Amino acid sequence: MSKSKINFLEPDTMLLLYARGAFPMADEFGIIDWYLPEVRTIIPLDNFNFPRSLKKIYYSNYFKYKFDTSILEVIKSCANRESTWISDELIEAYKGLIKKGNLHSVEVYQSENLVGGLYGVTYRGAFFGESMFSTVSQASKCALIKLIEHLREKNFILLDVQYQTEHLKMFGAKEISFDEYEKLLIESYKVDTSF
Repeated sequence: MSKSKINFLEPDTMLLLYARGAFPMADEFGIIDWYLPEVRTIIPLDNFNFPRSLKKIYYSNYFKYKFDTSILEVIKSCANRESTWISDELIEAYKGLIKKGNLHSVEVYQSENLVGGLYGVTYRGAFFGESMFSTVSQASKCALIKLIEHLREKNFILLDVQYQTEHLKMFGAKEISFDEYEKLLIESYKVDTSF
């Protein structure tokens, strides 16, 4: 009797892997692997940095914000770059997580046009940020502030942003060991909340 092959892109399996701290990325050939780095980057929800330069634009009427109204459009916009780890196969897999209610987006609009946004996967009190995009200056940064405010309101514990970048540093992103990260995972799973 042959062993059945595990489908690592089946929604329940994907959620299980995210819940353990892993995340998927496709290589240049479209082959999807799951990664579990020993050093993780988070933005502390109780101690994030709101750049002063961003406050004026964020609190003006320059952008309008929505949640989960154009999830696939946000994902495809994030993938629309010269080099991307978001393959067509991964986008198809994400559709299963959207149906389960575990993949969410923050969208930034200007004159009814989608000009920025981000998306990520949720599991109880954890948000696993995946990618962001903008076609107008500051749009993705404002999307991140909107996400942080929303997660704080909903009592989320963890905002995982995977890898450190200069862009994320300005929001107070910090690298932690996997041991510290695991403790945050455990704490976040005790919280009964939803996005």
